[in-house]
Amino acid sequence: MNLAYVVRCNFNDASREAAWNDWYSGPKLRQMLAKPHFLTVQRFRRVSGSGRNYLAFWTIASADAFTTNEYTSDWGFFEWHPYIVDWSRDLFEARNGHSVTAPKLRPRELLRLVSFEGASEAYATDAHSQIDAERPGTRWFRSVGLDRHTPLLGLSVEKSDTAYAAIAGVNEAFYEPISDLVITEQPEALPLVR
Repeated sequence: MNLAYVVRCNFNDASREAAWNDWYSGPKLRQMLAKPHFLTVQRFRRVSGSGRNYLAFWTIASADAFTTNEYTSDWGFFEWHPYIVDWSRDLFEARNGHSVTAPKLRPRELLRLVSFEGASEAYATDAHSQIDAERPGTRWFRSVGLDRHTPLLGLSVEKSDTAYAAIAGVNEAFYEPISDLVITEQPEALPLVR
């Protein structure tokens, strides 16, 4: 069953930010997708709401992706490390028991991300019910590893002109794509994109 690997961060040096984005959306993505178990990736930048400015949404075939020699031998951001702040790496499974698929955005669509930073799982579960009532169509993921910054993560694809009122106690952000959705060639018959 595929998992979601979600990397979020801010970048603190505007003079280097364009070069970092070129590196991350180019050579870094290709390097990571060549490693075992990495299936898809797309990068996003926050355009509104609360949360970190950058998001990379990966799908992986197994949590073993992080223990392979290929991953551990050249992991990290190296020269970019001093400029990357508020960094989180979280691993999620779909709450419905299905395999995680990458969200597919069309022109003029944004990725909406809902998180509960530092909240308990009980709080997040209660809030998720309220969000479902107000904003149906959110896909929910449960934290299963790495940093576990949020017990639940919600995603939906929205029109770029969608406007929502803030929900108290919830981080809700809208992200625009800054890279293509990249898919590795895999022999498995599992769908990778939704």
